[in-house]
Amino acid sequence: MPRHFLTEQIVHNLTCPPTREHFEVFDAQLRGLYVDALKSGRLMYRVRYRERNRYRVVTLGDARLLTLDEARQQARTVQRCVMQGGDPKLAMVQSWHEDMALSDFFWNHYLPYVRSYKRSWKTDAFIFGRHLGPLWGKRAMEAITEQDIAALIRCLRTQGYAPASCNRLLAILRYMYTLAIRWELIDASCHPAKAVRELKEDNRIERYLSAEEAHRLLAAARTSLNAQLADLVGLLLYTGARRSEALRARWCDVDRQQRLWRIPLSKSGKVRHIPLSAAALALLNRRFAARPAEEPEQGYIFANPATKRPYTSFTESWKTTCARAGLAGLRVHDLRHSFASFLVNAGHSLYEVQVLLGHANSRTTQRYAHLSRERLFNAVEAVPTIGASEPGVG
Repeated sequence: MPRHFLTEQIVHNLTCPPTREHFEVFDAQLRGLYVDALKSGRLMYRVRYRERNRYRVVTLGDARLLTLDEARQQARTVQRCVMQGGDPKLAMVQSWHEDMALSDFFWNHYLPYVRSYKRSWKTDAFIFGRHLGPLWGKRAMEAITEQDIAALIRCLRTQGYAPASCNRLLAILRYMYTLAIRWELIDASCHPAKAVRELKEDNRIERYLSAEEAHRLLAAARTSLNAQLADLVGLLLYTGARRSEALRARWCDVDRQQRLWRIPLSKSGKVRHIPLSAAALALLNRRFAARPAEEPEQGYIFANPATKRPYTSFTESWKTTCARAGLAGLRVHDLRHSFASFLVNAGHSLYEVQVLLGHANSRTTQRYAHLSRERLFNAVEAVPTIGASEPGVG
């Protein structure tokens, strides 16, 4: 069995030979500690010890989550327990329970794990750094109670935070405790966030544009000092795309022959295709014809002329344009909402709206399905006249 003075680099570069199920490399510095490289690609720290003439093994944890120093410290805890005749597995659990502070778990265990797959991990880090870390960072996870979490949610609401923001913080806490229990870093009975109820969210957006308001908005955008604003607003209205999708759009993503716009990485994490209307296609054809000849097809459709990178924000020009159009308070996302409303008012099904907006869940589409008053009046007129009301009756 190979033995090395382990380093972080040696550990992280270990792989299992293709002909074996796992491959063990022992630490020359601390007897019994080794890294187990599994065929599946996982790396686990384990410590082997001898008890009653038999070799036994305690798994310390994922080598991509634990540092080498942490693994050595935990291995020493196991060895001391064996020398004293105790149960090393129980000693490890008790040690973790006593020492696992919330900040320690978040930065050293939770965040490295979610970064590998979660696109919004930076949001998790921001929420923790803004609210949870300063308040409970040094507190042991098992010392935080359900009452503590409920009090924090109430405090955030009194400070003006929306229910959705409070629920996002609660979801992060719940997942942290779920992972800590799964990895046996805290006791399985300790899950204070589990019983805290989420706040009711009312995310229905009632603001959407009429055709006349959309016309006013585009007319105002054409007078903006931001020369790209009118086309950007037009594309959002014609396609229902998200702001980030439009800002990051590249010419190579647009098939003008097939009239399709490919979104490489949408909010759902999947590729989706947006069919282009005649108006959207004309807008893009005009921009394509006017672009500099030296601009590569991988370039952004709405690139900053100075940096050739996409704009990150157009807040000021947007606010000025909305005020000029008499639509103060209108949000960019309301253009997406208006796109859906135009479709529904034209008689298209919610399924069509769902596909065009790229919603994975049909319930999300319901918030955009607003009918105009004219369609509602037309709907009630479909009921036949049963009989004329007689004077004095009723």
